[in-house]
Amino acid sequence: MTPEIIALCMGGLLLLGLFMGHPLAFVLGGTAVIGAFLAGKPMVLGIVVNRIFGDVLDNYTLIAIPLFVLMARFLSDSEVTDKMFESLRLLMSNVRGGLALAVVFISILLAATTGIIGASITVTSMMALRPMLRYGYCPKLTTGVIASSGCLGILIPPSIMLILMSSYSPLSVGELFAGALIPGITLGLLYAAWVVFVAWKNPERAPSVQTEEKVSRHVLIKMLLVEALPPLALIFGILGSMLAGIATATEASAIGVLLALLIVIFRGKFRWKTFLGALYETGRTSAMILFIVVGATAFTGVFSITGGLAAAQDLMRGLNMEPWLLIFVMLLITFILGCFLDWTGIVLLSFPIFLPVVQEMGVSVLWFVVLVAVVLQTSFLTPPFGYALFYLRAITPKSIKTMDIITGVIPFIGLIILMCFLVAFFPSLVTWLPQTLYGN
Repeated sequence: MTPEIIALCMGGLLLLGLFMGHPLAFVLGGTAVIGAFLAGKPMVLGIVVNRIFGDVLDNYTLIAIPLFVLMARFLSDSEVTDKMFESLRLLMSNVRGGLALAVVFISILLAATTGIIGASITVTSMMALRPMLRYGYCPKLTTGVIASSGCLGILIPPSIMLILMSSYSPLSVGELFAGALIPGITLGLLYAAWVVFVAWKNPERAPSVQTEEKVSRHVLIKMLLVEALPPLALIFGILGSMLAGIATATEASAIGVLLALLIVIFRGKFRWKTFLGALYETGRTSAMILFIVVGATAFTGVFSITGGLAAAQDLMRGLNMEPWLLIFVMLLITFILGCFLDWTGIVLLSFPIFLPVVQEMGVSVLWFVVLVAVVLQTSFLTPPFGYALFYLRAITPKSIKTMDIITGVIPFIGLIILMCFLVAFFPSLVTWLPQTLYGN
């Protein structure tokens, strides 16, 4: 078979397996085995096994993934975000849309401390969903702001996705964290601006809280500071040590786990049952991610050795487009893949094809990778396989229709696209901080 036919066969088998509902990790691994036999090169699988053990399981950077997952579980057990949200909710009681703004700000904080989408959306839903509905918030705005804000965890450092992107690109984790920090926070502020606009345009969709629940602002500010100090110390401990060059991503994640455990202990929330549960959930989540990494490594290994990868790259080069138009095509492909795959599969499948072409064009790899990271926000929000939509559907009451959840996230998808244009036309949003810190 020619490399082009092998590429089409492996791509077709991948789509077929996904639409049949099989787990992504096993679809990738199974397609790699079938592709090797179709190409008449079963011995390729031996090389792939060596690549898995040599490039994946020996990758020191990937150790940060289970450590950050464990840190997120410890923070969830400490219940620190619950108290912060309650303080923010009452502090902004005289502001229309204040409850939705509290969701955005708490989600930014969660993103900077956990980086796990399922955990962020679940926590904010449990805290904010019923109060927002009780105070008369529009169901579409309620579900839209919770789902979209909860997805900030894959963009704002420390992000598991950025760690995985770094390991499959020529960028360091610190450089990628620095590049994504400003776009991530800016996107969160765009969400907040949209909430303010909706509350101003249609006050009935985002009312203020009841008067009798309002508390002294001085007391609330004091409460907020007390509750905010531990997670802020955690954020500065992780990002500060990394961006200052004191610690690597793996070392910083270990610092984060220690600080999160201390927060749990000092708040009197440490229980052996929850501690063991956190270890179990960390192992389960990490195994799921690493299974996908192993499957994708097998797929891209066979795809590359049999000539499919070169054929796909030649196809993109053969389009003979202007660099900006070719980048637009890549981002459009990423957006479409986000409707059917999670970010893990998209990164592992697209980076081996896209990044060499981007480097040949002389485009900043850091800028492009952060741009892809912004686009991948939509992978959690776009049907039919938007995970954030499923998380919310499992938590929201039956009175809220699934279509309300889907239409609720549409304005926020538009804001993500707007953020892509801002990053595209103002590359300094990405490059300024890394250049300031690292001088490259």
